[in-house]
Amino acid sequence: MTNTDKSSLKPLKWYRTLATDKGRIESGAFLIEGHRAISQIIAIQPDAIVEIITSGAVQPMYRDYPIRHVTDRQFNSICQMKTPQGLLAVVRLPLETYSNQLPHNAGNKILLLEDVQDPGNVGTIIRTAAAFDFDGVMLTPKCADPFSPKCVQSTAGTVLSLWQRRTESYLGLASVLKDRGHFLIATELEGSSDTSPFKSGKLLLALGNEASGLSQQLLSMSDYRFRIPIAGEKAESLNVAACAAICMYLSSLK
Repeated sequence: MTNTDKSSLKPLKWYRTLATDKGRIESGAFLIEGHRAISQIIAIQPDAIVEIITSGAVQPMYRDYPIRHVTDRQFNSICQMKTPQGLLAVVRLPLETYSNQLPHNAGNKILLLEDVQDPGNVGTIIRTAAAFDFDGVMLTPKCADPFSPKCVQSTAGTVLSLWQRRTESYLGLASVLKDRGHFLIATELEGSSDTSPFKSGKLLLALGNEASGLSQQLLSMSDYRFRIPIAGEKAESLNVAACAAICMYLSSLK
């Protein structure tokens, strides 16, 4: 088990800056809390872990990483969660998240989130996308940042399982994907409930803002508009994360 060299210790306020978009981008790092989430990051990208911070004992699986021991009070001053778990990891931030370019190999199943602002929703959707084997997620700048504390915790450690792009160029990237053969399905209350388009080999699934839905620009680009049939007399609409889960499940059916 290794301990962080005291001469290289960062001030506690540095860790607190990782709760902000600016702080994460400038530092190239983000925080994730709890053994279960951290172990998921290690399983996916073990080299992404920069440092472990703990206010107690640590498990043997962390012995290969620098470990910083802090008091409970110090830990609570860093942690953004209401119920601290006593274990944090500093993780390298994939800076290509903020690029205007798609990955070289974008994959077959991609999610597009337009102005989904609640970090819990964004994190849950990313976790669901990972579970249904989506390759990537595009987000607009008005979306919650996927590496913000609440969003990261909502992903349960899956935040590095698929590529992400948070960019104002999302419409242009969607157009590129369509040119490459991706079938763009847009969720809309006035759409059709036929599920056969989800069997498209290359899929781009778009979900919109919790209150206003998708923009007219994105709807006009879509190849198909999908509506989940619900009992409208009992519930006006579904939560965007629930809608995303249903749509991604449909995309997994053969």
